[in-house]
Amino acid sequence: MKKILIQLDTDPQPSVFDRVVAVDADVDQLFSYAGVTPETVEPLVHGAIFTRGGKDLAQTAIFIGGSNVSAGEALLKKVVRTFFGPMRVSVIMDSNGSNTTAAAAVLSARKHLSLAGAQAVVLAGTGPVGLRAAQLLAAEGARVRVGSRSLERAVQTCDELRRTITPAGAELAPCATATRAELEAACRGAQVVIAAGAAGVELLPADLRKSLSSLKVAIDLNAVPPAGIAGIAVFDKAVEHDGVVCYGAVGVGGLKMKIHKAALRKLFESNDQVLDTPGIYKIGESLV
Repeated sequence: MKKILIQLDTDPQPSVFDRVVAVDADVDQLFSYAGVTPETVEPLVHGAIFTRGGKDLAQTAIFIGGSNVSAGEALLKKVVRTFFGPMRVSVIMDSNGSNTTAAAAVLSARKHLSLAGAQAVVLAGTGPVGLRAAQLLAAEGARVRVGSRSLERAVQTCDELRRTITPAGAELAPCATATRAELEAACRGAQVVIAAGAAGVELLPADLRKSLSSLKVAIDLNAVPPAGIAGIAVFDKAVEHDGVVCYGAVGVGGLKMKIHKAALRKLFESNDQVLDTPGIYKIGESLV
């Protein structure tokens, strides 16, 4: 029985990146569909669950991708609602690499210090990767400051995390970072800083980074110059700068790719898995 992965992409063209990773993860057949929405996905799911039966359903799986993470989340909800009883296949959502990247970033930080009780700051923490990094840091017991240029958005993100996905009792604090004074306050006492901002936007200047005497690990997930954290090179992987262990986007990317491939292989172990942020992180834990 061949392993079939059904790629449901919310963009006009299915992601070539995700297709290549699927091939490298030993998928036998890859079916790719573009422009998929919750309104159009049901027949595709039915095609996945009605063609094989019993244990053979484990040899079919669904990958949800695309550049719009909110659209991917909506699609995941609809896919899961379409399943019924034993008629289901395993599914993973990793739109824009949000889950695998966040998992790789947090696991990279965890290599160098215990996150339990650590003060962590996620800059651009209201975006898809930043939100998930904050979620995973909080699940590890870190005290997390969620930074954003808009305090209102930071408050909304913290409320969402507390209400829906973060463990009860997690310490989450919204922080504005629009001004130098706000950024200094947000980063004061931080042991971990993860920058998850848009491409080419500097979030943490070099002089401020160097002034953070408590800082142990700094991770910049931006691969496009200028760096999100000034002074960190895109290929840095556990490289020390001014006494701080630093990772750039490509430095984190190797682990992100391992997690992505391992998660795809995991799908074919059973037909009842739904791999979102916690499930993907757990797979990452097994790799480090």
